[in-house]
Amino acid sequence: MIESKNTVERTLSILETVAHSTSGLTNSDISRRLKLPKSSASYILRILEQRGYLTRETNSGKYRLGLKLMGLTRESATHTDIREVSKPIMESFVKRTNLSTHLAVLDNGRAVYVEKVENLNSFIKMDIWIGHRLPVHSTAIGKVLVSQMTDTEVSAILEMRGMEKKTTKTITNSKRYLKELEKVRNFGFAVDDEENSAGVRCVASPIFDAQGKIVAALGTSDTIIRLDESHLPKIVEMVKKSAAQISNLIGFDK
Repeated sequence: MIESKNTVERTLSILETVAHSTSGLTNSDISRRLKLPKSSASYILRILEQRGYLTRETNSGKYRLGLKLMGLTRESATHTDIREVSKPIMESFVKRTNLSTHLAVLDNGRAVYVEKVENLNSFIKMDIWIGHRLPVHSTAIGKVLVSQMTDTEVSAILEMRGMEKKTTKTITNSKRYLKELEKVRNFGFAVDDEENSAGVRCVASPIFDAQGKIVAALGTSDTIIRLDESHLPKIVEMVKKSAAQISNLIGFDK
């Protein structure tokens, strides 16, 4: 346990040291600055290079931050930007519909709420909070977030996370779920019709980045009484329009 802790601390120290260098550092530089045995530093550097967190210049042997690490940083920044960009549009949606709205991203096979705007005048409060993690198979936001994936990738998530029967309407068959995703791709939105919570209907639409990748889902939830068949088409179009506005603001152009 102590050895593992030391390795983790050394790895983080190496990453921080390289990140603070403007011209890159060799194995010898890193060993000297951190007072590490060259063999230990070499082992950690080799793993970091193999995983893409560091790159090594052929001629000088100097290490710099790799694209993978910078990509993770950009992805984190993207989520922050999406929240900032989305908030005014979400607030406008709530004013126009009197329905609460939420923003979610995919993380390790789960849909995670990263922002929400509530209708404070509503007598009914949805069980939604920032950081709340939900399954992808029983939620509208989950369906949207995995809709761009291949069937193989989706099946891997379903196998990893399972398909718990949350209500009598939950889709628990993977083949049926994959057919459901075809509808999401074709129509640009998803509906959770009492599949995650009895008496609750949800609608969600995808948010795309500049490369056309789905990076988040915008959704709204309410009772099946308020989101009945007569109101649903209008709400669907408003969710899609709001999601499209956010997509445009973060660089998507279609």
